[in-house]
Amino acid sequence: MCEHHPTPPPATLGRRTALGLLGASLATVLGACAEPASQSSAGQDPAAVPADAAPSDTAVPLAAASSAGSVRSGGQRKPVLPDDVPARRGRARYTPDFKLPPIQNGLAPVLTKIDTKHPVVFLTIDDGVTKTPEMVRLMAEYDYPASIFLTRNFVQGNPDFFKQFAAQGSLVENHTVSHNINMVSQMGYQQQLAEINGMQDYAQQQFGRRPTLFRPPGGAYSVAMRQAVAAAGMKAIITWEAKSNAGHMDYQYGKGLRPGDIVLMHFRPEFAADLAAFRAAQLAAGLEVVLLEDFLGVA
Repeated sequence: MCEHHPTPPPATLGRRTALGLLGASLATVLGACAEPASQSSAGQDPAAVPADAAPSDTAVPLAAASSAGSVRSGGQRKPVLPDDVPARRGRARYTPDFKLPPIQNGLAPVLTKIDTKHPVVFLTIDDGVTKTPEMVRLMAEYDYPASIFLTRNFVQGNPDFFKQFAAQGSLVENHTVSHNINMVSQMGYQQQLAEINGMQDYAQQQFGRRPTLFRPPGGAYSVAMRQAVAAAGMKAIITWEAKSNAGHMDYQYGKGLRPGDIVLMHFRPEFAADLAAFRAAQLAAGLEVVLLEDFLGVA
């Protein structure tokens, strides 16, 4: 019981008035006594919060998450601690257990999959031929970050369309100027370097960032291409082992998505069906879509 008592009303007051004043006084005192017990956990010393109540693993209502800061994947939200909030909002951050190989002997490394034990998957979307508002809406609805490998000749008529994905947290990467799928066999080193640098300059001009990752048209690469990619200042060539195409998933290995898979998609008319197929596979595998550049430390 709080060590405080109401002062009795003066005897000269009427019975009804005295009772009213006494009730008001009691309510004030009881409220003051109850205040410390109802203090929110947000104002507590962090050491007083039980370890099993750590917010990073606890589901919270959407309203609370949106006001306090949260990350989302697969339609679920989880709160994050301030130190865990990445540069781009709404993105989960894991401590990477994979280190990007360095450029050696002037050759950029080639990544087809990320060797990780974290339950993560990486979405990549190529080309940029088809552009529809539905694409922007779906990526925002699912809150998927993606590495967007764009070809200059496909996007230069409407670069603002792709700035919408960048505003959502995706990043624009390099997929050459002309998308020549035979560039490995038809182009020498200098021609390949020109194709790559041309897109580097365009991306810097239009999207305010110089790409750090390169995807070869058609997926084929060579020693000369690895040299050109490194010379252009990029960190790695990115290929894939899983893709969403024509409304279903294709796997080079296994029958489902695995942690660390890099998934290929395209900006095509069947974008919605491809994204739906990827989403079904991602949820079935229990993986979270995170940004490849964040995980590699090359954002």
